[in-house]
Amino acid sequence: MNRNRGINLANYRSNLRKKRAGSTKSANSAEIPEATRVRTPRRERNEVLATVSSLLGSKRVTLQCMDGIVRMGRIPGSNNKKMWIREGDIVIATPWEIQDTKADVIWKYTRPQIEWLERKGYLK
Repeated sequence: MNRNRGINLANYRSNLRKKRAGSTKSANSAEIPEATRVRTPRRERNEVLATVSSLLGSKRVTLQCMDGIVRMGRIPGSNNKKMWIREGDIVIATPWEIQDTKADVIWKYTRPQIEWLERKGYLK
């Protein structure tokens, strides 16, 4: 039998590739991804940034919006399984035209995107 017991070929090949390319980073270093494109709320679509303050169940959350209004947010069915929302998450909400105290949650930010928003001054 011809087995390579001491070498993991997948890691070996990636390490070799990095050495040939002249990379200064080690192959095992964990890198934090940086946000390259971040979706910002659009005023023409009446979108606001909001923080999830509590989960109400049945696809509903309580939102503390950046315009100072506390709204009851609803996660639409198209985003229900895609977005796993927890307390403290930063989201984009669109207030309803009929009732201003209710809104739809349309976007959830990841940690690198939140850091980008803080650096650019969108979050206080």
